Amino acid sequence: MINQTFTCLIVDDEPAAHYVLCNHIEKNNALLLVKQCYNALEAHNYLKENVVDLIFLDIDMPEISGLELLQLLKNPPKTILTTAHSEYALESYDYGVVDYLLKPVSTSRFLKAVDRALSYTKITKAEEEPEILTVKVDGRIYDILLKHICYIQSYGNYVKIFTPTRSYVVAITTQEIMHLLPGSQFVRIHKSFIVSLTRVQKI
Repeated sequence: MINQTFTCLIVDDEPAAHYVLCNHIEKNNALLLVKQCYNALEAHNYLKENVVDLIFLDIDMPEISGLELLQLLKNPPKTILTTAHSEYALESYDYGVVDYLLKPVSTSRFLKAVDRALSYTKITKAEEEPEILTVKVDGRIYDILLKHICYIQSYGNYVKIFTPTRSYVVAITTQEIMHLLPGSQFVRIHKSFIVSLTRVQKI
């Protein structure tokens, strides 16, 4: 169901940490991993154009630390910090993080942190997530149910919204329309394509 899928992002400079977190995420039906970043700058660039529900964020990374990344983001997603250094624990909560995981991350501790994060996210979604996308096509206003959208394709300063029955060409950029779509339901898989997670059958 739509309200049971939460998109997540891993940000860590260690491949071994990605391996562990990916295994944990794959076993959790509530989570969908949409991106893996190996430094904070890559994650910052991704989050400027994409919305996710949850970040698994390493603290100690070269050039830009995980905590510095949170400072750079205007509205950071719910964040679970992952690190091998326990001395950051108290400082990390000043950044509004949901939980703090020490490496190596155990399954039981991972599940507890995710349950806490999703409980916050569910409340936010219930209050804020829209069910309808309102667009203007050739001077006419259309209300499109989000659950009817299959995917969206970019054409420069326009996008084409595809539903099972018809398509809509709208004068808006891909980045602009991403900000109108809930991250739990849509993911940008390519610079020109946004897909509805409810329509994904295989990855």
